[in-house]
Amino acid sequence: MFPKIHALCAAAACAVAASPAALAQQTLPAITITADPRADRGALTVPDTEQAIADIERIPGGVEVVPDTQFKNTPAQTVKDILERVPGVFAQPRYGDDARVSIRGSGLSRNYGNRGINMSMDGIPINTSDGLVDLFEIDPTAYRYVEVYKGANALRYGANSLGGAINFVTPTGRDAAPFEGRLDIGSFGYRKAQASTGAAGGPWDYFLTASAQSVDGYRDHSDGKEQRASGNLGYRFSADAETRFYLNLNRIRQRLPGEVTKDAALNTPQAADAEFERLDQQRNIDSLRLANKTMLRFGPATLEFGLFGVHRHVMHPIYQWLDYRVQDYGGFVRATDRRMIGGFHNEFAAGVKVHNGAIDTDQYINLTGGHKGNLAASMYDTSKNLSAYFENSFFIRPDLALVAGGQFQHAVREREDRYLSDGDQSGRRRYDNFSPKIGVLWDLDPDWQAYANISRSAEAPTFDANTFATPTSSDIEAQTATTYEVGTRGRRPGFTWDVSLYHARIENELQCLTTAPWSPCTIVNAGRTVHQGIELGAEFAVLESALATGDRVWFNANYAYNDFRFDGDPVYGDNRLPGVPVHILRAEVLYKLPGGFYAGPNVEWMPKSYYVDNANTETVDPYALLNFRVGLAPAKQGWTGYIEGRNLTDRRYIANAAAAGVATPASALFNPGSGRSIYAGARYTW
Repeated sequence: MFPKIHALCAAAACAVAASPAALAQQTLPAITITADPRADRGALTVPDTEQAIADIERIPGGVEVVPDTQFKNTPAQTVKDILERVPGVFAQPRYGDDARVSIRGSGLSRNYGNRGINMSMDGIPINTSDGLVDLFEIDPTAYRYVEVYKGANALRYGANSLGGAINFVTPTGRDAAPFEGRLDIGSFGYRKAQASTGAAGGPWDYFLTASAQSVDGYRDHSDGKEQRASGNLGYRFSADAETRFYLNLNRIRQRLPGEVTKDAALNTPQAADAEFERLDQQRNIDSLRLANKTMLRFGPATLEFGLFGVHRHVMHPIYQWLDYRVQDYGGFVRATDRRMIGGFHNEFAAGVKVHNGAIDTDQYINLTGGHKGNLAASMYDTSKNLSAYFENSFFIRPDLALVAGGQFQHAVREREDRYLSDGDQSGRRRYDNFSPKIGVLWDLDPDWQAYANISRSAEAPTFDANTFATPTSSDIEAQTATTYEVGTRGRRPGFTWDVSLYHARIENELQCLTTAPWSPCTIVNAGRTVHQGIELGAEFAVLESALATGDRVWFNANYAYNDFRFDGDPVYGDNRLPGVPVHILRAEVLYKLPGGFYAGPNVEWMPKSYYVDNANTETVDPYALLNFRVGLAPAKQGWTGYIEGRNLTDRRYIANAAAAGVATPASALFNPGSGRSIYAGARYTW
């Protein structure tokens, strides 16, 4: 949906949205270039929500800002609760806090972790240096807003992947409440408590938040406990100079129920895989993240730079007992310049990002009960990544900008094998790619934008791709793509829309195929593939003052059409790619009163089955889920609360699935969705 209107009215947690008459007065941010105003509106280093929306709408492509008003008044257990309303983002929970996220088919075949999306917290990477990312460390209720950049529209973050980037932005002491606390409870033993505080005084400001969460889980052997804390401390040297320090701590303890057969997923959905239970498979994480970001403003130009470091200790008994430590570090610098050139407005941005790291792994036999046995493997993996990018927007008319940019990416993946009894499996691969981009952004009128772009993307493999065990396992190439995109976004009185159409031609698509039960997937290059689709978001007022003065009935929906196929593959021909629905629709009818009361049903509908294997033999069946929510959100301060029911018809369905080359009814690829559930929460802001 169109980002600006999200902040105004899309969320249930908002007070009643602006009336159609008021909406008629709202205009898109002018694309006339001015000095960056953020220092006058709050923190210089962190744009507020309105400024973030104005910035993102200068990008000629599929982008979105999701403000906290959209997800603060929900259970917000996983990132699906944040991202599910963004067209083109396929986000589904797996178990506990884990979720699978794919944008335009990025990493759509993975059965663990996420790949193909550059994820950041406050603009600083949370992916490991090889590109893999876990979502356990993301606390869905801790953010002021979330930015979504699809595909090459994420150039400003140095992202160069098919999926683009997602940036989770925390509040600062200049826009946070002095105190905010919340309690949530729900089905399957869900319990969460969170508190935050923030303040500003003179040149200093700070923000702190901490949460504790536990869940028994819908499925057996899916219980988990999480404690998370994050904060930032800012110091303003002047109106044009500010620095900010970040701290993030996480402790995650999560049992894994595992994928099961389709028959088991639909007929005994709460049962875990017996082998996962026997080995007591888990994913446990202790992590610490430190970062700094500094912004300097020189009239129409800005300079932003920073450093970051991450330490993770992962204790991961699965098919073997993995014990590894991650050390990531890096830095970035980004410069922008907005000025008149020959009577024309121009905006230029360029940057460099370094993201390096190492994973020190010892791998043991996993004995019954999840106990360490003898050492089975030991390795030291290092990853080096350098990206340099630029983007220029030249306004040939005040309402029409031509955009050109490009990015060079250098990546190295190296493994030192320290367990030589089965042969030396050391190795090194290097990847160098340049990805250009051109586009156009046109304000047809103050409330209507149209855009188009052509872009390249490149994605180096993660460590689990090139194992260096054999020549065949060491020749995985980088995934590259050329994407064509057109779209429009805008508003009319009582109506907003956001529509993108894209067509991506991909070479060497990275597929993660399950080849044996209870083992990690095998990474392969798929050859030529095509990802194309439609992303549609819309919201409009159905009725106004129907039952009471000032009440309103809103209808909002987002729809994605995903046509992902092989392109003349020697084995699979033009088969559909597995792992993502062809159609997915989410729609809601919400009744709102001026005092902040809201209530209404919503549905999630997948009307057509999709395949779980390249051979197109096994499928995930269609489903429709009925949900209902009711709540009260009268103001920014004081009490708010909600009650939310999900899957009220207790439909048995498959939420997501791993992928295989050829699947059979005995293939354990499926994650069942949760049954009927009820959640309730209260939040107090002072």
